[in-house]
Amino acid sequence: MKLSPRLPALVLAALAVSACAPQTSSNSSSGKDDKTGTLRVWLFQEVGNKPKEKVVDTAVAAFEKAHKGTEVDVEYIPVETRAQRVKAAFNDPSSAPDLMEYGNTDTAGYVKDGGLLDVTEEFGAWNEAKDTDPTAKTSVTVDGKVYGSPFYVGVRALYYRTDVFKQLGLEVPKTMAELAVTARKIRAARPELYGLVVGGAYTYGAMPFIWANGGELATGKDGSYASAISGAAARKGIKEYTSLFTDDNCPAAKCAGMGGNDTITAFAAGKAGMAIGGDFSHTAVEAGKVKGAYAVVPLPGVSAGSIAPAFAGGNNIGVLKSTSHRTLAVQLMEQLTSKKTQTAMFGAMGFLPTFADVRQQVAAEQPYVRPFAQTLAAGTKFVPASPAWSQIDSSAVLPTMFQEVISGKKSVAAASEEAATKMNDAFGSAG
Repeated sequence: MKLSPRLPALVLAALAVSACAPQTSSNSSSGKDDKTGTLRVWLFQEVGNKPKEKVVDTAVAAFEKAHKGTEVDVEYIPVETRAQRVKAAFNDPSSAPDLMEYGNTDTAGYVKDGGLLDVTEEFGAWNEAKDTDPTAKTSVTVDGKVYGSPFYVGVRALYYRTDVFKQLGLEVPKTMAELAVTARKIRAARPELYGLVVGGAYTYGAMPFIWANGGELATGKDGSYASAISGAAARKGIKEYTSLFTDDNCPAAKCAGMGGNDTITAFAAGKAGMAIGGDFSHTAVEAGKVKGAYAVVPLPGVSAGSIAPAFAGGNNIGVLKSTSHRTLAVQLMEQLTSKKTQTAMFGAMGFLPTFADVRQQVAAEQPYVRPFAQTLAAGTKFVPASPAWSQIDSSAVLPTMFQEVISGKKSVAAASEEAATKMNDAFGSAG
């Protein structure tokens, strides 16, 4: 493996090589398909990146061994600056990697920009792909075509303090209504705690309330969408979520500006009775004051026994359209997202596999995964597969809506109507 001069050496282990991709006619903009040479890869730099580097190096070492005359140059790029790097790569193919990791909400935008290679045929022929979680596959699909391979998936569930629940004689809430009541009981008995810590800027923590009440973010398909955030069902979910920002649960003055990381930090520090957190939050909570005194269950839905639909987050790995190593790049994509690599990545980083069978396996081995696996199995949701979503997300349309309601500046109806207008403007400009 040829390392970028910006990277430390990676430690090797052993993994088997994934199945090879079939030969296809090229839709690469380079018009080349070299079978030797150097493949450049961009992956995201994590907070604790060393374990990820070890897993990646294992997969790369196996790939290089199976492909004589081929080297792989891996660079880990900061997530915060990825937008600028990717834009520059799309505009200047000579500076672009052959394949890269990207957030699953970025797929449609990158496809519109002409940056990602259509790998529909290869993905369909790849034996392991049949076990891919349907929502994860949706995250690499635009207009029926596949533009990458899912790398990992992340969902959120309900973290709660077992010691607080025992002390107060509380039952784990089975519905969203019970969730609100339980949160206020905790706050009343333990005023130093938030009942359920929530955040006005925590978009992905709020979405389950909208979906559980039958609402949608938008309607449409094949890249053509219209906002549904101002619909009656969506408004009911917005009201249910924003009603939690009160002094008897999570005061607006403190909680309106919180994001997802803020809520988990508060829970891990022992400042909340409950929180909505992801499988990826497990490490942070384990490192906090509540270690050994918490449990996780799926976030309850509106009716007893139901699970609120969660946003299916996560990352993908795709091949850039400008690659001059199409076949090799697709094969490396499959190597990096294979069942063996994803299993190893779960052990190293806690990232949930995108393969249903592998996820069942790790859930059996690690009990903390079970509520997240149950949430995935119950059915998850995704953002509109439109290039407009990145604009909607970056301009904080939904957090602004929530915060205007929380602050009392606007009613749910007025705030959602304004948000819908902004969303539709973005959908319209995206074409």
